[in-house]
Amino acid sequence: MTGEKDLQVLLATMQPVLRQGDYVYALWPHGKPLGGGIEAAVREAEGLTVVLPRSEADTLGLKYDFVASWITLQVHSALEAVGLTAAVSAALTSAKISCNVLAGFHHDHLLVPVADAPRAMVVLAELAAENAHVPAPQLLLRDEQPGDREALLELTAAAFAVSPATGMPVDGEPIEVEVLRQLFDCDEYLPQFSIVAELDGEIVGHVISTRGWVGELELLGLGPIGVVPKLQRHGIGSALMHETVVRANAAGEWGIALLGSPVYYERFGFVPSNSLGIDPPNPEWGDYFQLLPLAVWPGGIHGTFRYAAPLARI
Repeated sequence: MTGEKDLQVLLATMQPVLRQGDYVYALWPHGKPLGGGIEAAVREAEGLTVVLPRSEADTLGLKYDFVASWITLQVHSALEAVGLTAAVSAALTSAKISCNVLAGFHHDHLLVPVADAPRAMVVLAELAAENAHVPAPQLLLRDEQPGDREALLELTAAAFAVSPATGMPVDGEPIEVEVLRQLFDCDEYLPQFSIVAELDGEIVGHVISTRGWVGELELLGLGPIGVVPKLQRHGIGSALMHETVVRANAAGEWGIALLGSPVYYERFGFVPSNSLGIDPPNPEWGDYFQLLPLAVWPGGIHGTFRYAAPLARI
């Protein structure tokens, strides 16, 4: 059977399949006969690199650093086909997923970090849909409804299972879950600023902004904002941020404050609050406490920002 060469056909019909198990790259001991369930091998001047199941490497005592999931593109691609590797790599790179490609006679194989495998499968499915002229499901941004709340708490627990501050797994329920639970029932709750992102009928993101103040001036305090892990870095968080800003301007709000990464939030126009004369609730937050002045921002405001009660207590 001749391999497919047409790039659009390759992308539309690539049918990615995720293999079971974890795989690693390791250097094979010089002079040792090949064995141990090796799936691929590359000979270099420095030695023989092998790809094999992690369990086999552990049994053989082989050292490794990179632990991967193995995705096979089921389409039979011709070895002389142009563009498949580039298109797949570009899509995964855009999602900030590293990828090592192995080309076989019949198929291409992708080794991606284990933690990123679910997201990689989503990215590949979207890429296939785009090239099959099948529109990807549209993201719906809507008001939060009372019946959403359990799903939103579960989403928040998943989104913050790894601490954004330390990058380490959280022991027990993330604090953001209890904060959100209390925000739903506090006096500072603003229903029009509890925004849900829905994709193909599934809740995939949420952001909430509640009433805050500097002196007597009313502002918004944004957070938490969360996206299901498999779809993080897919623009859902950005869509929720933009929707919040649009709604806040339409409602005549003065500004939005938040605690987060300056590198991330500066793209939405946020600046360190102290550059506008607003002190963070905790002086140690420094430039991580930021403010977005909206269309009716009066200027000349000085004071310390006060969050809604559930956020002020943490």
